[in-house]
Amino acid sequence: MNCCKEKPIIELQAGQKLCKKHFTEYFEDKVHKTITKFDLIGKKENLGVAVSGGKDSLTLSFILNKLSKRNPKIKIEAIAIDEGIKNYRDKSLITAKEFCNKHNIKLNIYSFKEEFGMPLDNMLKVLDVKPCTICGIFRRYLLNKKSKELRLTKLATGHNLDDECQSIMMNQFKNNIQASARLGPKVGVKINKNFVQRIKPLYLCMEKEVATYAFVNNLLDEFAECPNVSKSYRAQVRDMMNGFEQKFPGTKYSIVNSFLHVLPGLKQRFKDEAVNYCMNCGEPASRDKCNACKFADKLNKAKDKALVKIKQ
Repeated sequence: MNCCKEKPIIELQAGQKLCKKHFTEYFEDKVHKTITKFDLIGKKENLGVAVSGGKDSLTLSFILNKLSKRNPKIKIEAIAIDEGIKNYRDKSLITAKEFCNKHNIKLNIYSFKEEFGMPLDNMLKVLDVKPCTICGIFRRYLLNKKSKELRLTKLATGHNLDDECQSIMMNQFKNNIQASARLGPKVGVKINKNFVQRIKPLYLCMEKEVATYAFVNNLLDEFAECPNVSKSYRAQVRDMMNGFEQKFPGTKYSIVNSFLHVLPGLKQRFKDEAVNYCMNCGEPASRDKCNACKFADKLNKAKDKALVKIKQ
């Protein structure tokens, strides 16, 4: 069923076909309802937005910027991490810069090269590690550390329903229930001053919807995927879930909605888990040293070995 006489641009899960105008209203209303339902944003915030230059982060930034204009007490600024992935991140950062300049959003850029001594592409040449493993660890480390330095009250990320569905299934397959307890629209098990609260306003939006919104609102011209994604475990789970969704429409919604029913119990179960702090950098860690510092040590040793070989 069409929403009106205008040409539809998307068919929703329930079968309704929406034109550009009505889809935009539907999508923005869905995001606002998610923010309200899960109490993601207060009446006064110094809100950070993790921006990559991709469809999810630009869509999120665009909508939150509208919210900020309606409520001056909600201030936003963007954080971008330059991992150092040639012909991918350098291009997406150009898009991010252009977007932030156009919408008067302050953009803070931090790089692996400046923080850890070399870009990700070079790290993968000297370390025997999966790209997404070291990239994810360093990205999360920098996002939290820099968010604290910027005195942000919360950090919004562009994770959508597809992303959450993949994370839920990955944790199930790996029997990592404690990691699942940290999922949800609000990341983490409990409030900790050393963690800047992360929120996911696009939590109930399917990737297809986010891509459509970004395209019809001219937020970017083309969609690019990280060249390292195909090597990840997540990519395998993503393809599997897309297959299920195609055969059994509504599968992703069902998984995420079922998970939301058990999530409060998971958070309650792990709320008393102790938080350690890295003896090296002081950031939260599961042991005496955080994973970011462990990998940084490995990089330093690899660089020392390379220098020895050059001298020889």
